[in-house]
Amino acid sequence: MATAARTSLKVGLIPGDGIGREVIPAAKAALLALGSDIPKPEFVDLLAGFELFTRTGTALPEETIRVLEEECDCALFGAVSSPTRRVAGYSSPIVALRKKLDLYANVRPVVSVAANPEDKPSVDLVVVRENTECLYVKQEELTIGEHGKEARAIRLITERASRRIGQMAFEIALGRPRKHLTIIHKSNVLSTTDGLFRETVRGVPSLPGVNGKYDGVEVAEQIVDSAVYRLFREPQIYDVMVAPNLYGDIISDAAAALVGSLGLVPSVNAGDKFVMGEPVHGSAPDILGQGIANPLASIRSAALMLRHLGYTKGADRIDKAVDEVIREGKVLTPDLGGKSGTKEVVDEVVKRI
Repeated sequence: MATAARTSLKVGLIPGDGIGREVIPAAKAALLALGSDIPKPEFVDLLAGFELFTRTGTALPEETIRVLEEECDCALFGAVSSPTRRVAGYSSPIVALRKKLDLYANVRPVVSVAANPEDKPSVDLVVVRENTECLYVKQEELTIGEHGKEARAIRLITERASRRIGQMAFEIALGRPRKHLTIIHKSNVLSTTDGLFRETVRGVPSLPGVNGKYDGVEVAEQIVDSAVYRLFREPQIYDVMVAPNLYGDIISDAAAALVGSLGLVPSVNAGDKFVMGEPVHGSAPDILGQGIANPLASIRSAALMLRHLGYTKGADRIDKAVDEVIREGKVLTPDLGGKSGTKEVVDEVVKRI
């Protein structure tokens, strides 16, 4: 995402639910620690979430959308609680934000921290997930048939969305050392929907105006169930993985197991005009209020947001500080086998920044 020179960087902060309220302040602290390596950050607190819905009947206020669209340069989103039962009138605010701000790509790097800074990580991949359609269009219906209740869901795959996510995936692959892209699909069964996704992404290098730009990118394919198996058995075969919404969601969460915790994995929701960082973990109600939530995914999401905006130096400083904290292993939250609290980890990262 190209960005004009700024004297300030206005960041919308949307803690959301659960531990989102504990980890978003950590990302804010990391941004403030960067000093002159980024434009002076200014923050605006915004509301969204299931807990807000239970109080007000609205999960995503119009004012939150207005401020993001009219006043903010970027945003950070914490977490959202997702009730497993149907709740009348409720729909996920993060899904709605992705659609309203046209954040059509969810970019999730999964990188292990090598014991020696000079060594290559054993896991170094990026999941590029289409963010606006697939089964997440939430067009479902429940009817009564001959054998009782029948539930149906519409799965939407469009050429436009597949082309856009394909182009972003090729761009990301082009900028990485291996320049390797794997298309994830299930077109052996879902020949129409996944077939369209597969064919459209494969066709990106032949689009008008591309002119051989992606000739250096090697393209492979993998059926999604096989991809999950191979992800655990031989993660080193993957570099950039591009997938429809549901597959990308599952694969990126599964990949987090390879690096120790969901609390380490960042993401950005990105479009052509806006970017929003979001840690991959959920609202974690089981540890809410205990002061032990892992803030590193949120901090890394802030770095990824900066990198997407073009502030590479600031992003590098944050990532280097996080790597040092993980590598040293003395100040870590319980999910990583440590005994430190959220605040201790944040203080240690900020000190190293």
